[in-house]
Amino acid sequence: MEIKEYKCPNCSGTVKFDSSTQNMKCPYCDAQFEIAALEEYQKSVAVQESDKFGWDGRTDLKEWDSQELNELTQGSCPSCGSELLGDKNTAAMICPNCGNTQIVLRRLTGLLKPDYVIPFKLDKKAAVEALKNFYKGKRLLPNSFNSENRVNSIQGVYLPFWLFDANAAGNIRYKAVKTNAWRDAKYNYTKTDHYSIAREGSLKFEKVPVDGSEKMDDNYMDAIEPFNYVDLKDFETAFLSGYIAEKYDVDADGSKDRAAKRIKKSLENEFASSIKGYQSVSIESSSVNVENGKISYGLLPAWILNTKYKKENYMFLMNGQTGRLVGKLPIDSGKFWKSAFLITGISGAVFTLIIQALKLFL
Repeated sequence: MEIKEYKCPNCSGTVKFDSSTQNMKCPYCDAQFEIAALEEYQKSVAVQESDKFGWDGRTDLKEWDSQELNELTQGSCPSCGSELLGDKNTAAMICPNCGNTQIVLRRLTGLLKPDYVIPFKLDKKAAVEALKNFYKGKRLLPNSFNSENRVNSIQGVYLPFWLFDANAAGNIRYKAVKTNAWRDAKYNYTKTDHYSIAREGSLKFEKVPVDGSEKMDDNYMDAIEPFNYVDLKDFETAFLSGYIAEKYDVDADGSKDRAAKRIKKSLENEFASSIKGYQSVSIESSSVNVENGKISYGLLPAWILNTKYKKENYMFLMNGQTGRLVGKLPIDSGKFWKSAFLITGISGAVFTLIIQALKLFL
């Protein structure tokens, strides 16, 4: 004979039948449950599975033909090792990662042909103007930064992205809390109700972007998103004219884990957006099953601006389609501490956390 043991959804203690209420009751947190409701809960928990991302190997990846290879050159940066692409008329390249201009050009080899491209919509002038606007309103920026920093290089670069299509089905359970407080002449009362909420459904994902550059900072690459796919076009070498393209150094297989995390997070957030009216909501369990996965390769536009201030280099990255710009700026420590000392009740440890956070202006 099989003896069932029921666990409390709140504290995981063993729940027992309470004869006085004719319900199941947890002796540890005093939570009570109707028998039928607890049975359904136990069943749903039992069927929770681990994630399954069924990338079936289908891709739209293509090889270059001989004529296209004659239209391209490949460059290697001797300083940081970045691989760059240009058209046959490219006479010079500037490395977007370290700013080196001494790029060794050679014939293109060993690279998959992009399926898609989003052409540049913003020019170099727009990138410079966006950088100037980026400085404005930064109260902790050194006074001399605007006048003394110099733009060393501006380069229009097509960045490599793997684009993932998939159908994703999710089975997610959330814990939710609702709290009510009141008082009378003698006491203050607080009532906390705990809820178990289940969501199940599916979403179709198209061209989830994962950058294929290991040398480019993932935080930068993620921060310039989103790109508007209404401008997505089939790739032609003519789009490279006047620009360069960074060669991917993370292949499609190496990008699958990041794609899986983005899909899972998006699915969880979408389901959670339907849960309202609670003080807090947290994920108790989550399983995602992805099928019909397909991978394609695209080049997406960005302007990379390198500036120098007091012998330090600062890199800024701007979306070449939307104009979204991100980067790091220096902080005037005198201004920071002057502002900090005006705020009382903040410990030195918190000051340290604040100054670390302020180093990145996104």
